[in-house]
Amino acid sequence: MTERKPPGVPFESWVDHQIGAAQRRGEFDGLPGAGEPLPAGLDSAYDELWWVKRKMAREGLTVLPPALALRKEAEDALAAAYAAPSECAVREIIRAVNVKIKDMMFRPPPGPPLGRKPYDVDEVVAEWRRLRETGGA
Repeated sequence: MTERKPPGVPFESWVDHQIGAAQRRGEFDGLPGAGEPLPAGLDSAYDELWWVKRKMAREGLTVLPPALALRKEAEDALAAAYAAPSECAVREIIRAVNVKIKDMMFRPPPGPPLGRKPYDVDEVVAEWRRLRETGGA
């Protein structure tokens, strides 16, 4: 059990004394992380959601405003269409993302503007064919 702080001794001096005594007894020897640098971000202001942010980073999750999430989804859909195995798959991928883009165009979400218009399915198919011919996909 830790001894009690004697009256009249400043708290900081008493704590420093306790730490020094524990070091002399070797109680800090062999602790995990000994000699390693402290993790980044310890000097920043306290954030109540630090654990949520760390968990999301560890899981590879992000929370984006709906328009930004759809922008990313549209870019991913276009890349998936160019890599699709058939023209039918290209058309299905682009049609599906176009439905979402049109929906958001007519029902603007909170946050930044979408900045996307529906893709022209025939133009995407033509580019898909060109990429197949040149081996670019």
